[in-house]
Amino acid sequence: MNIRERIEEQEYKMLSSFASKSREAIRDKEEEACEFRTAFQRDRDRLIHSKAFRRLKHKTQVYISPGDHYRMRMTHSLEVSQISRTIARGLMLNEDLIEAIALGHDVGHTPFGHVGEYALREIIGRYHHNEQSLRVVEHLERSGRGLNLTLEVKDGILNHTGVNKPFTLEGNVVRIGDRIAYLCHDYDDGIRAGMIRTIDLPEQVAKTLGTNPSNMITVMVSDMIRSSEGHNEICISAIVKNAMEEFREFMFRKVYHSADLEPDRKKAKYIIQKLYEYFTVHPESLPREFLERESLWGLDATIVDYIAGLTDSYAIHLFEELFIPAKWIAR
Repeated sequence: MNIRERIEEQEYKMLSSFASKSREAIRDKEEEACEFRTAFQRDRDRLIHSKAFRRLKHKTQVYISPGDHYRMRMTHSLEVSQISRTIARGLMLNEDLIEAIALGHDVGHTPFGHVGEYALREIIGRYHHNEQSLRVVEHLERSGRGLNLTLEVKDGILNHTGVNKPFTLEGNVVRIGDRIAYLCHDYDDGIRAGMIRTIDLPEQVAKTLGTNPSNMITVMVSDMIRSSEGHNEICISAIVKNAMEEFREFMFRKVYHSADLEPDRKKAKYIIQKLYEYFTVHPESLPREFLERESLWGLDATIVDYIAGLTDSYAIHLFEELFIPAKWIAR
């Protein structure tokens, strides 16, 4: 028995009967098993070593071009992973599957956060970052070969948001863990930015969840573990669920849709629109690897794949290079 097989055996002995087991994982393309790592561990490693994941360190969470201590998409993904793994351990679920889904769930995000997502949706009629995340891991990574992730991980990535829920408990943990993470760390960043104060929180939110981001996470995580223990579904108590919904409405009103951020949102949207227009007229300016995909996916999808993959800083640099006159230096 090798190390991987021993880990797989331990999963059946130690994890909940409701947990996903690595040995039962399914891939579209069969491949030789690793001697040391389970299928979900390999998925996690493929994601963390992917170019799409590395780009998340320069992609906006809420604030465009923020200071050093504000969250970006990569730090958000790491926080989702940490929160979700805590829940998984409490419920004896598969932490490796949780980690893989959490690290991969936002790799399809555009530059400038949801502003870029909405801009592309307005241009082409449909764009959702969870669908693009699946497209990244299935088709775009590894020079178009994809990562050949397990069905369980891909399902969790696709359904971490939207109307459909993941078919694994682990995927459902990440779905809620994602919300816990962004509410609490965006609240923390909002306080740091001077946009909100702890006294601004709705009374029921402060009473149920508290006002300190760390304590708020603890309350929601603890409630999920207690409410879900012994059940083949991930549950939240009614009082905490209602507080989370009120907290979310508060964050949309005070931060996500804040008038203070509107000027930057308009600028970011304009950059996305102009880049799309430019590459539609000048597709030959796309990088070679994208030009090679045009015959497979069509020009519109190829342009969207390129723009969606840009970091904030590179999108701004590209805009300046294409549309801003260079300074003339006398020789």
